[in-house]
Amino acid sequence: MIREENIRLIFGLKVRMRRQELKMSLSDLSKKSEMSVSYINEIEKGKKYPKRSKISALAMALGMTYDELVSLKISKKLGPLSDLLTSDILHELPLDVFGLEPRNLVELMSGAPAKLSAFVNTIVEISRNYALTVESLYFSVLRSYQEMHDNYFKEIERAADGFREQYLQDKEGFEAYGTVLKQYLQEQCGVWIDEDTLGNDPALGNLRSVLRVEKDKKVLLVNCHLNQRQKNFVMSREVGYHLMGLSERSMTYSWVRVNAFDALLNDYKATYFAGALMLPEALLVKDVEELLAAKEFDSELLLQMVQKHDASPETYIHRLTSIFPKYFGLNKLFFLRLDHMAGSNQYSLTKELHLDGLHSPHGTVLSEHYCRRWVSLKVFQQLEELQAQGKADAIVTSTQISKYITSGKEYFCFSVARPIPGKPGVNMSITLGFDMNESFKRKCNFWKSEKVKVEFVNETCERCPATDCSVRASEPVVLERERQETEMRKALDRLLSSE
Repeated sequence: MIREENIRLIFGLKVRMRRQELKMSLSDLSKKSEMSVSYINEIEKGKKYPKRSKISALAMALGMTYDELVSLKISKKLGPLSDLLTSDILHELPLDVFGLEPRNLVELMSGAPAKLSAFVNTIVEISRNYALTVESLYFSVLRSYQEMHDNYFKEIERAADGFREQYLQDKEGFEAYGTVLKQYLQEQCGVWIDEDTLGNDPALGNLRSVLRVEKDKKVLLVNCHLNQRQKNFVMSREVGYHLMGLSERSMTYSWVRVNAFDALLNDYKATYFAGALMLPEALLVKDVEELLAAKEFDSELLLQMVQKHDASPETYIHRLTSIFPKYFGLNKLFFLRLDHMAGSNQYSLTKELHLDGLHSPHGTVLSEHYCRRWVSLKVFQQLEELQAQGKADAIVTSTQISKYITSGKEYFCFSVARPIPGKPGVNMSITLGFDMNESFKRKCNFWKSEKVKVEFVNETCERCPATDCSVRASEPVVLERERQETEMRKALDRLLSSE
């Protein structure tokens, strides 16, 4: 069943294309059809669908039959566009995040039909070949949304500040916070907390929370194996949904299935709210000022700051991606989370954020082997050595200036590695990296420290020219293929130029 909006878009596109084929202006068509220029303009943009009498007048003015004009068939040169308009793809794409509407894309395609349609078709084919899903597209758009705003959202920060001042101002400790959050959810939101049910079912044991909607109330099932800090974060997130009026959302803490971008975006906003509530920006600004003033990067000081706020390293460092750009002008940065099964040779990039451009490393080469010289991977080895000594809950930190062999780009990186709670044998590393441009060097002192080692790195082993690497996980097959292609092109140029 074709959407009514798409029917209007197809009709308007056909009127516009036929008018352009006849080299008629809007004014010419207006006179011939006895309709106003503004009304025809609205038709061509897909905003209006005329009555039968006006369709007949348009068809006559354009030298078409009534049936030809109302048919949903579009010319072959706009085949990919026809596929888009007769499907729900345009409405699955979160165009509104970028201030676009489906008709904007249609207008672009109709302006340069053959080339742009071919381009769209190519994108569709690439997505099929790489098994890209709507879900992966949604997550990519969400990252773009964060990057557009430097991952700082003033209205959410203010909402968190307001709630804290009203309900948590005189409360100390996570137990007291938890009591207030539970009371607020029950009395103000009609959400009851169940801390017993979830977590005992093996199939649901990895879920932090599930919202169950019953006839007369809502029940937030919170995993019984979470500590109080984690439970507070889950409840803070639920407060965020209510306080900010975010109705479209997921029913689980972690995504099981992505059904709509609006729900994904609202989940992110609620999570941002929880982070802002647990870690006030004013306190984080003071932390960063202390870090930047130091002559050496103090990993122990960073851990002390994390522990002072009783936060997880991941939540704390991710919050810093909002503070550094907003208050210190350091927006050329990236955030990475990698997961690793202890003892294995496999690493998975599970979360990433790049502000002000796509930095190295990133997640576009998931089928290749990440460079083992990254500090993000090296901390895993340090952590596993401590775990082998019986220190199961150890946390490891490390710093590094990563200088990329191929591009020459330099990044100051610090990483924190720790075991993932509730997943025996699985560790994670969190990395925050800064482009070492002039702004960074001017505002920071610790990068000059002799304790911070410079390591020559690359994105993946498959693309790395380093011949003396002792930790290489794969031969440079991609680099070698590129070299062979370059040599072939040079030889071909020599052959052709000698004639």
